[in-house]
Amino acid sequence: MWDVIVLGAGAAGMFAAIEAGRRGRRVLVVDHAAKAGEKIRISGGGRCNFTNLGISAERFLGRNPRFALSALKRFTQWDFIARMDAAGIAWHEKTLGQLFCDGPSTQVVQMLLADMEAAGVTLWTGCETGAVTRRGAGFAVETRRGVQAAASVVVATGGKSIPKMGASAHGYRIAESFGLAVTETRPALVPLTFAEQELEWIRPLAGVSVQGRASCGRVGFDEAVLFTHRGLSGPAILQVSSYWREGETVALDLCPGTDAGAVLRQAKREAGRGQLAGALARLVPERLARHLALASGIAGPLAEVPGATLDRVAGGLHDWRLTPVGSEGYRTAEVTLGGVDTNGLDARTMEAKAVPGLHFVGEVVDVTGWLGGYNFQWAWSSGWAAGQVA
Repeated sequence: MWDVIVLGAGAAGMFAAIEAGRRGRRVLVVDHAAKAGEKIRISGGGRCNFTNLGISAERFLGRNPRFALSALKRFTQWDFIARMDAAGIAWHEKTLGQLFCDGPSTQVVQMLLADMEAAGVTLWTGCETGAVTRRGAGFAVETRRGVQAAASVVVATGGKSIPKMGASAHGYRIAESFGLAVTETRPALVPLTFAEQELEWIRPLAGVSVQGRASCGRVGFDEAVLFTHRGLSGPAILQVSSYWREGETVALDLCPGTDAGAVLRQAKREAGRGQLAGALARLVPERLARHLALASGIAGPLAEVPGATLDRVAGGLHDWRLTPVGSEGYRTAEVTLGGVDTNGLDARTMEAKAVPGLHFVGEVVDVTGWLGGYNFQWAWSSGWAAGQVA
């Protein structure tokens, strides 16, 4: 008989296990993968973007984004940074408050494994789990090593993103088996795809990146936009993908913060014999400039191009409207939007209100952060919250 069984050896699951173990609880962590913390290992290009300095409720999505605040305020980014420092793991800040390891992300995994061992936590990897059912006042958990009993269960099975790593809907099925609601799930932080007529224009630019602004509705992000063979990617696109819905348009500003019309008119005055592509290259990468000039159908020297025409070209740079047909799906999505409905959970403990002893943490919950370390902080904070009481 275990005091706590944690399903999932990812960021949230290991953190919950550490906290419960430090309270003297007898904890078992079970994961189907061969190794713990695989998503941590591959994150941030192998450097693990482990948190962000700008944590706030406005940077999380879900039916009730403010649900996350309780856990995020009780175990903050500064608390996790202190643990990194105590473990001697060097880190640095990149853009927009994003914190990365100086060295490989495996350092974070090793820190968590060491903390679990020190807390007396038992880890079973390569062990599939099945149904979770009530047994008396506790629970019975089906595993490849037989049925295990526990007073509490923490579900940290993640979402559907990156199925090649074993991602599945297992956690949602457990929630539904106990009568908990699960909100609609969909890929988030994912590249967007387009119909052939738009792809025909985009595809020749594959590999070109531009510092732009991608917007959907009232939400916009000033980060890199990357053209690909399948459509658009890059941080700005990944961010806006969490807000985009089928049928909606995405607006691109390819030179935010710059008066493109003024730049083009200045180029006309200073280099009237030049071509439009040269003027556009003052605003965007050269390959993109040539492509835009060709698509405009404007030939001849700049001196012969009316100012109104240059303004039209500038308008297109600042407000290029595209309608994606979809996304690349869970295969490349960094996270899953949606999950276990927070209306059924206690924000302080992550416990199911109607099922005492059953907790849900991390990505399996309907809390999704922006790109840039927000989802890892939610994992640490929600895991910490459950670990205080499980």
